[in-house]
Amino acid sequence: MRTSTFILALIILIVSACEQQPAYEELGLEEITITELQEGYANGHFTIEEVTKAYLQRIEDIDQNGPELNSIIKINPQAVETARALDQELEEGNKRGPLHGIAVVLKDNVDMKGMATTAGARIMEDALPPDDAFITQKLQEAGAVVLGKANLSEWANFHSSFSSSGWSGLGGQTRNPYDITRNPCGSSAGSGAAVSANLTVFAIGTETNGSITCPSTANGIVGIKPTVGLLSRDGIIPISFTQDTPGPMARTVTDAAIALGTMVGVDTNDVKTAASEGNFNTDYTQFLNKDGIKGKRIGFYTGPLGNHHRVDSLTQQTIRLLEDKGATIVEIDDISEENVGGDSFQVLLYEFKDGLNKYLASLGENAPVDSLAQLVDSTLADSVEMQYFDHDLLITASKKGNLESQEYKEALERMKRYTRAEGIDRVMDENNLDAIVSPTGGPAWKTDLTNGDNFGLSSSSPAARAGYPNITVPMGYIDGLPVGLSFFGRAWSEPELIEIAYAFEQATNVRKAPEFRGWEK
Repeated sequence: MRTSTFILALIILIVSACEQQPAYEELGLEEITITELQEGYANGHFTIEEVTKAYLQRIEDIDQNGPELNSIIKINPQAVETARALDQELEEGNKRGPLHGIAVVLKDNVDMKGMATTAGARIMEDALPPDDAFITQKLQEAGAVVLGKANLSEWANFHSSFSSSGWSGLGGQTRNPYDITRNPCGSSAGSGAAVSANLTVFAIGTETNGSITCPSTANGIVGIKPTVGLLSRDGIIPISFTQDTPGPMARTVTDAAIALGTMVGVDTNDVKTAASEGNFNTDYTQFLNKDGIKGKRIGFYTGPLGNHHRVDSLTQQTIRLLEDKGATIVEIDDISEENVGGDSFQVLLYEFKDGLNKYLASLGENAPVDSLAQLVDSTLADSVEMQYFDHDLLITASKKGNLESQEYKEALERMKRYTRAEGIDRVMDENNLDAIVSPTGGPAWKTDLTNGDNFGLSSSSPAARAGYPNITVPMGYIDGLPVGLSFFGRAWSEPELIEIAYAFEQATNVRKAPEFRGWEK
């Protein structure tokens, strides 16, 4: 080959490589924050349409191809059109709110008009809701671009006697971006994996017990599980009227706080939100204080310790850091004097049946079945749904009575009493605490569809059963796998928890992007 021909061929190869470089990398979206995106829109560095297309391409490259995280169950066909319209609004001097042009993924138990809400169940594949969920509407009013729906543990992991987090009959198994052989944890598995892998700026998860905090710790991100009632559950497929709440999942406390403030508000379709009147803030960034640990009395809940010595060691190092930053630490062995796990389980069974039947009724003619009982029959007859798991919880819940049952009322009363007045509130009053901390969970386990999940340790239950807020922040890594620290406390204490969580994040700054270990390129 002549030299000139060789040089020409080389130039063509270089140009071709540049043309194939993902727009995501060209735009510098790796680990980008809401504030950085807003600055980029303002100075013309990129448009909302360009950013949206870049995220959609990354989802195709990373989620559907490449490592095949399988975190996104469906793409919003209107995403680019929405982005284009938001660009036009900016050109006209109209900025909707703090999320204008910011990409979000919704867990697929959250309604968005025009897209089916499936909870990962095959029978729900065409279940189109009549309206947006309250929080979906609030996000769009603030300018968010919904990229799509996240895969989840089917029925938010309330379906089988044992299961694999992140698996659904419709969406398959979600993988952990730090190591694709490992589990993303929790029912908001797709939301956690998508945020961590930079497929979106933030995502919405939902929690009944651990389903925001667990995927946040396992995927190395920040998760906020608010006080039940701070955010409306209207338009969200339920498990528990008492314990359910949606919440933001993001890579930084700041981004999670921004997102949280856009979704608050009293909603007549969710009576729990009435109590949030006077207790919510539309701007939680005002509580971001780098010195937020100094002077605080923090309870150290040691109950989850003793299950993983390396988590114990990392937690003890973190406790010393909190003391170095000016906190007074008070060790707490137990939060409740009674084990109310059985009571909580009964509450979930009764409320799942009642809530799901009401949700199915709200779908009208788009409901694939009329009741949980019919859902059970259809599920048991589906070979894909029954390939790995028994769906025994669906069966058990379908046999429960209504919410007038004495068994339900007694379980609910005991759970509330021993987790609130005689639980978190009592412990905090007796020790004059501002917050409680504990390791969120252990390193992600190997995904196992034969034996199911292996949680190891968790600190989510006290706040979850009480309906109180809980924030998890990356604490460190064990063999390259992230582990988080949880901050929880009284009802409506989001401002104090955000302050402490932000100060901890700024003092440690341990978050690092995943490298998809186990994927052979």
